[in-house]
Amino acid sequence: MTSQREIEDKERKIPPGSPMRGLLTWLLLLVAFVFLFQSFSRGHERSRRIPFNPDFVELVEQGKVRSCEIVNELSGVQYIRGELVEIDPRSGKPKQFRVDVIMTDDLPRWLRERGVAFEFRTQNPYVWQIVSGAIPFLLFAALLYFLFVRQMRIAGKGALSFGKSRARLLNRDRDQITFSNVAGIEEAKEEVQEIVEFLKDPARFQRLGGRIPKGVLLIGPPGTGKTLLARAIAGEAQVPFFSISGSDFVEMFVGVGASRVRDMFEQA
Repeated sequence: MTSQREIEDKERKIPPGSPMRGLLTWLLLLVAFVFLFQSFSRGHERSRRIPFNPDFVELVEQGKVRSCEIVNELSGVQYIRGELVEIDPRSGKPKQFRVDVIMTDDLPRWLRERGVAFEFRTQNPYVWQIVSGAIPFLLFAALLYFLFVRQMRIAGKGALSFGKSRARLLNRDRDQITFSNVAGIEEAKEEVQEIVEFLKDPARFQRLGGRIPKGVLLIGPPGTGKTLLARAIAGEAQVPFFSISGSDFVEMFVGVGASRVRDMFEQA
C-alpha cells in the first residue's frame, strides 16, 4: 500500500536554487568574461607592429618576410599584413606583422622581384566592427534572459503567468492510484463510488435526467487521506487529475485568485 506522504515525495521537483543551476549560471558568466577579454586583446596577441615603411623594406631585404597581403579597405585605409619567417616560441606559429603603406604601382613589382608571395584583399572593416561589438551585448542579453525571465517563468511568478493556474496535471500512467491504495476509510470509499460511475459514463446518467455533481467536500485533519482518496477516484475512473493547494488561490491582489480558478477550469 502506498502512503500519501510517499506519493507527495514523488511529486516534489528540483528546487529553483539547486547547486547544478547555480553552477551553470557561474559557468555562463565565466564564458562571457573570457569572451570579452579575448575580444579586446585578440588584435595584440601575436602581431608585431611595424610603424614605418623603412622597417618593412629592411625585413624584406633580409628575407624575413614569408608572405603578406596588401589590404585595401573600403574606408580608404591601406596596409600590409603577413607572416614572418621567425617562429613565435609561445605559440609555435609564425609571427605576424602589419605596416601602413601608401599604395603605389611599384610595390607589387618590388615584392615580386624579392620573392615575397603576396595577394590583394579588399575588405569592409565596418561589418566586423558591428558584429564584434554586438556579440557581447547579445551574450549579456542572453544571460539576463536566463537569470531573470526564464527563472521567473519556471517559478510561476512572471508577469504573464501571474493569473495562471498553478495546478499540476498528474500522469495517469505513472501516478496510477486506485482504491486499493487507500485503507481505513471504507465508508468514504463507498460514498464516492457513485462519482466514479458518473465519471466513467456521464451520458448514461444524463439520459435518465441525472444532475451533474458540482463537487465533493472532503473534511478531515491533515494526513487522513483526503488528497489520496481524490486521486484514487480519478484513477478508478481513468480521468486526469489536477492537484493544487487552496492557498494558491489566495493573493493580495484582487481578482488573481478568481483568474486562477477560471484558468484551471479552462485547462480541465
